[in-house]
Amino acid sequence: MEVQYEIQGGDFSTAGQASSEIKKLLKQFNIDPQIVRRIAIALFEAEVNVVAHAYKGIMKADIEPESIRVIVEDEGPGIEDIEKAMEEGFSTASEAVRQMGFGAGMGLPNIKKNVDEMILTSVPGRGTCLKMKVLF
Repeated sequence: MEVQYEIQGGDFSTAGQASSEIKKLLKQFNIDPQIVRRIAIALFEAEVNVVAHAYKGIMKADIEPESIRVIVEDEGPGIEDIEKAMEEGFSTASEAVRQMGFGAGMGLPNIKKNVDEMILTSVPGRGTCLKMKVLF
């Protein structure tokens, strides 16, 4: 089953909607609640990253019998140094984003901890692509 959601950069009022919808779908498939929790954390973090850093993005999920594959692509400033961005506590979030309680630099590390596979690529000035897979 494939689903796709648009994510609007800067719109924190809708941040989390796409990840919530996918979480509901997984619950309907009777996926282990611990696995659903891991997926929900990773997807929420990815979605908030798009909202906080990009102009717009898309989350595409492919739910298969043994796994879920998710691609989150955005149009935005991209990531200059992926290795640095993966460090806990490193953030390029604006002060406004930090004042809303986001931008602590834990998003990408939390994603990595909660997925079985993660591939992050970025072109500075164009955008970022995050591919994730979680096995059931």
